[in-house]
Amino acid sequence: MSIQATTPLNTNVNSKTIKSRLASIDVMRGIIILIMLIDHVRERFYYHHPVTDPMTIADTEPALFFTRTLAHLCAPLFVFLTGLSAWLYANPASKPKRDPSEFLLKRGFVLILLEMTLVNFSWFGSYQTLYLQVIWAIGLSMIALSVLCRLPRVWTITLGLIIVAGHNLLTPITFSPQEFGFSFWTIFHDANFLITEGPLRVKVSYPVLPWIGVILLGYSLGPLFSRDLCSKFRKVQLLKLGFSSLFALIVLRGFNIYGENASGFQVKTG
Repeated sequence: MSIQATTPLNTNVNSKTIKSRLASIDVMRGIIILIMLIDHVRERFYYHHPVTDPMTIADTEPALFFTRTLAHLCAPLFVFLTGLSAWLYANPASKPKRDPSEFLLKRGFVLILLEMTLVNFSWFGSYQTLYLQVIWAIGLSMIALSVLCRLPRVWTITLGLIIVAGHNLLTPITFSPQEFGFSFWTIFHDANFLITEGPLRVKVSYPVLPWIGVILLGYSLGPLFSRDLCSKFRKVQLLKLGFSSLFALIVLRGFNIYGENASGFQVKTG
């Protein structure tokens, strides 16, 4: 399934263009960092300000509602761009292709280590509870991609779509802490405490399964950013994908057809 074989090529590529970065990706990263910064500053300085579910409009101030709504873009785009960046690393401009597995594996473990040490300490200044959040999820996703990137592209696209579109179907599957499979399911699907007793409690706040699907889709979309591809064709394809995804979101969530059903939504607490 090769885009390069069926799409127009960019015949105006020169050495200067090849060496330049893809500005659109950097701009997107910058926008997401700014949105994340606004939300994290709010959470840090108003940490003790009691809030209910921000999606409950009647009980939520407009500023909180909109900052939290925008913050929903951060983690998905960070993970998606991680997958895209992995493809760009594996396919450098005017250089031989290289295997991204070792690159992804090492950086995945580094991110997990940072989550468990620097990130947690910077938030709370102590280690009564270890929260495994978005940095942990990105790290585990990179480790998973280090293996799955060896699959043919048609398989990475298919697997990514199945996970992203279908992981909500697994919601009825639950395990109690005493049951076999509880730890596995907590890491991959259900946010919960892995360890509740002892000197250090461990809470999985970002189950990793959906993020594996997102990083796979980011990696699979990489060929659209090939230097050999016409930029006009790329923009058209991205607009089609973007508008079709927004339409699907509006239909599925606007009518509460599928996803996080409003009637059954509960905020899990420790």
